[in-house]
Amino acid sequence: MSEEHHTDSDTLKITTQDVLDYLRAHPKFLSQHPEAIDLLKVPGMSQGKGVADFQSYMIERLKSDKDEIEQTTREIIANARSNMNNQQRIHSAVLRILEACTFDDFIQCLTMDLANMLDVDIATLIVEADGQSIPHINTSGIRILPEGTINNWMGDSPVIMQDNISGIEPIYGGGAALVQSQILLRIDISLDTPPAVLAFGSRDPNMFSADQATDQILFLARVIERAFRAWLYLPHMA
Repeated sequence: MSEEHHTDSDTLKITTQDVLDYLRAHPKFLSQHPEAIDLLKVPGMSQGKGVADFQSYMIERLKSDKDEIEQTTREIIANARSNMNNQQRIHSAVLRILEACTFDDFIQCLTMDLANMLDVDIATLIVEADGQSIPHINTSGIRILPEGTINNWMGDSPVIMQDNISGIEPIYGGGAALVQSQILLRIDISLDTPPAVLAFGSRDPNMFSADQATDQILFLARVIERAFRAWLYLPHMA
């Protein structure tokens, strides 16, 4: 009796039909393994009914990749320009703060000039009720709120950015109806003064949002705090 011998090449031989059957059973194979296309010699044009033009597919994929890269590049450039513009605005605001000749001029800078320089619609300085702690507390441009209000708003956050909101009257007074996005910036003047917040409001609902960087606006807050302490002859924070 003769014995049949099967070589490994016989056992592992894969036919064209095997490949086609496998691809039918796994229609997502190329999307899951796009690198497989690079192993194929694709036709230059359609070879008849039922035969895909892989070259056209690859060209379209390259166009799509190119469009995606160009879009990403445009976004990066736009963000870089926006950051540069914001930085220039912050620098201008700091210089204006340092140029204040009187305390009233300093407050006017915070509540009027900064709104224009930072391209917002309204700016207000809110201080909790304790008129003995900050001289000239009744200076025009400062809004007074009950004790504990600011901590309820801010919690432990030094800054809050919000989009798609409705402005509230205690912060913006008669301008509240205009505000649709805002920055609430905590101002820690000294351990002996009540909490304060500098609020910036915009009619643009997308002007500010929680995912925006805060390093530049926090730098502005530190400058304002130091200017306050200099005008009020208060010690530096520990």
